[in-house]
Amino acid sequence: MKKIWTSVVSATPMRCMARVSRPMALVMVTALVGCNHAHNADVMATVNGKAIMKAELDKSYQSQLGDTPQQQQPTREQADSLRLNVLRQLIDEEIVEQRAAKMNLTATNEEVDAKLTEMKAPYSEDQFNEKLKASNHTLDDVKHDIRRTLTINKLLSKEIDSKITVTDSDVSNYFNSHKAEFNLLETQYHLAQIQVTSVPSDQPGNLQNSKAMNDAEAKKKIQALKNRLDSGEDFAALAMNFSERPETSSSGGDIGFVAESQMKGDPAVYSAIMKLKPGQITDILPLLDAQTRKPAGYAIYKLISREPAGQRELSDPRVQQAIRQQLRDARSQLLKSAYFEMLRDQAKVENFYAEQIFKNEAH
Repeated sequence: MKKIWTSVVSATPMRCMARVSRPMALVMVTALVGCNHAHNADVMATVNGKAIMKAELDKSYQSQLGDTPQQQQPTREQADSLRLNVLRQLIDEEIVEQRAAKMNLTATNEEVDAKLTEMKAPYSEDQFNEKLKASNHTLDDVKHDIRRTLTINKLLSKEIDSKITVTDSDVSNYFNSHKAEFNLLETQYHLAQIQVTSVPSDQPGNLQNSKAMNDAEAKKKIQALKNRLDSGEDFAALAMNFSERPETSSSGGDIGFVAESQMKGDPAVYSAIMKLKPGQITDILPLLDAQTRKPAGYAIYKLISREPAGQRELSDPRVQQAIRQQLRDARSQLLKSAYFEMLRDQAKVENFYAEQIFKNEAH
């Protein structure tokens, strides 16, 4: 069964609302000049008038950069590019959080504490503190991430998931059109993957244009993504925004069904996935080059489902549930993409940091 996904490309709008009828070049210059009004130098951007401060950007930037050795520090251009990507993420998060607050859907302190207790349950206090230290996070950072994740989930549940209906007829029509896909010759593993490579590239293939340029950056990036997954963030959303595998990132990291014989070609991955239950994720695993079999980065896998060999019939509840979930996921992904675009379009965003870079570099 090949999972249905809709490929989207999104961009945060950063524009002044001026309607003029002039040559395009003059319009662009006029818009840039018009946006460049006085503001506090510590304000990097505003979303509907709410400021995103330099200290917040610096903290998020350093979190992604981690303790990269001095000799591997990014160049000025690379650092500016990474800061722009981090700021865009902060802008998007602020847009969504403002919408949730307007609808009284912000996660409560009780909800955050309950989720934190759940996260800490498998560890002793010392072990949990060691994990925090290793990830360069404070307890307040974790609570902030949890609140953001719970808030976004509550918003999407109300605005998207509650409005999706998959009928019995939808399920039957899909099965009849794809019956051959339900005849499995051997056990199949439906997987999703978040991949980060250490190979420099100008085409990361994800929505945030996020790319690790060396092994140190790749390690820090994949660890940051693992931390976000552990705090409850959506695997598909993180894959779309940060995975460096262009052919799957747009579909939430979904790589479809992989036969067991093929899985055994990478014993480490096979061993890790065999320990999972559907819905669980692996630890960070080394990513091997397909041709040389040498380390080329890092990956995290999610087991979506495991299907034993044989023909499946529509009367099988598992088949019905799998089809229903696929159709729901496909519609949900499409609606979420459209919804986020709508929120961006409705927000008044001023990105002063982007204007500053443009002024400094475009001369």
